[in-house]
Amino acid sequence: MTINRRDFLALASSSAITALSLSPQEGHTATVDLRPRNGRRPPNVVLMICDDLGYGDLGCYGSNLPTPHLNAMAAEGLRCTRFNAAHPICSASRAALLTGRYGHRSNTTGAFGPHAPQGTSLDETLLSNLFQTKGYNTMAIGKWHLGDAPQYLPTRRGFDSFYGVPYSVDMQPLPLIRDTQILEADTDREQLTQRYTEEAVKYIEQQSQKPFFLYLGFSYPHDPACASKRFREKTKFSNYGDAVAEIDSSAGEILDAIKRKGLDSDTLVLFTSDHGPWYQGSPGPLRGRKASTFEGGFRVPLLARWPEVIARCKIVDDWCSNLDIVPTLCDLCGLDPPSKPIDGVNISQMFVADKPAPERKPVLYFSPMSNHGLDVHCIRNRNWKLRVAQGIEGEIYLNDRTTQAKKSAWLAHPELYDVALDLAESYDVASMHPEIVADLLRDLDALIPSFPPPVIEAYATLKGNRGDVSTPPGASPRPFKQVQPAWSWEPEDRREPQ
Repeated sequence: MTINRRDFLALASSSAITALSLSPQEGHTATVDLRPRNGRRPPNVVLMICDDLGYGDLGCYGSNLPTPHLNAMAAEGLRCTRFNAAHPICSASRAALLTGRYGHRSNTTGAFGPHAPQGTSLDETLLSNLFQTKGYNTMAIGKWHLGDAPQYLPTRRGFDSFYGVPYSVDMQPLPLIRDTQILEADTDREQLTQRYTEEAVKYIEQQSQKPFFLYLGFSYPHDPACASKRFREKTKFSNYGDAVAEIDSSAGEILDAIKRKGLDSDTLVLFTSDHGPWYQGSPGPLRGRKASTFEGGFRVPLLARWPEVIARCKIVDDWCSNLDIVPTLCDLCGLDPPSKPIDGVNISQMFVADKPAPERKPVLYFSPMSNHGLDVHCIRNRNWKLRVAQGIEGEIYLNDRTTQAKKSAWLAHPELYDVALDLAESYDVASMHPEIVADLLRDLDALIPSFPPPVIEAYATLKGNRGDVSTPPGASPRPFKQVQPAWSWEPEDRREPQ
């Protein structure tokens, strides 16, 4: 669960971070010229993203899992408490992270399977393209999942080199690839985190004059979670906990390599997850899991460390999104922004100074588990979240292939939640704020036309597929004009007009 600054400092001191000393200027940012000009070297960037790590899975977010290195990273930098993925499913979230645009704009509405005929649209500019154009060395390590055909692999998308796997560990066969060459047709899944770590450390040690961008996609703790022999059964939390512990150790080794190389003050390190946890893992106090449009599917950890630029033990409570990473890094690293419109906003001043969040458009929550991922379920503006639709077979908590809802229904009574006060989305307050409901519905109608035709068509169909007015808040939509049993009583606002 979310912890305050005092508790966070206590946690840090109890998690093998006692060697850290807080300066008298704690909480204040050093005056640093961020833009790479006047001969100052642009920063290196290391972006680490986990697969299915939950909001509540790290010690610095209230977990009992042993994550001392990531706790230390949070104590040496910042921790975001309201950072959301753009989608609650693998490929779509990663496309959003690397483009700054909803996955629906790049033909990425769900998760690509093996031998998928398509991938993230080739006319999209990825973050790696922006770094490469600016003269950075670029490398991708680990899980890719934006298409496995040769033209969609990292070395065709702005990365100089690639070492990793094309998709998730629950897909087979799982080839280990170097650039475009298959090294192992079906790799040993238990060795993945260790191999990724060794490759990342070697890459950092080989860097010289040019700045670099390293993208590291951990394959775990995605189900079936596992760890290498050194970490197996080392925690009290079975395979999932062991996998997280190995990821934590990997992050520690990478930070150590940066320090040994003398690049500490020149390197921005980011750590996050693509969306909420699947079967195992913790969403913290949030409702829902992976593939859910409740907050547990979307809200994830975000840690950032950049000594002498980002203040120590900084906590950012403003709303952020992985859509914001591209415009933020464009500002911090002096990159030329993409030519296509960006859905995220530049949040660099939230990182390096105590300034409020910039203005942004309301954000949308698409459901990946109905209508090929095209249906929108929610719209949120700051802390107000309006749920307009839901799968007709219920919210997908487990995302099992046997329970996927194929359709959604428009709720006769849209549900409004204050997700700043009500983390678990337990109390529908729509009747108390009809003006906010109306504003968000207008915002939703205004945003949808900016998407490709399939999304626009799906939205029109969804609005026509309404649930019955008798549907209670938080329930699966009941069939339209269903026959009520004789014993059933409903309040007036849940009765169809006669």
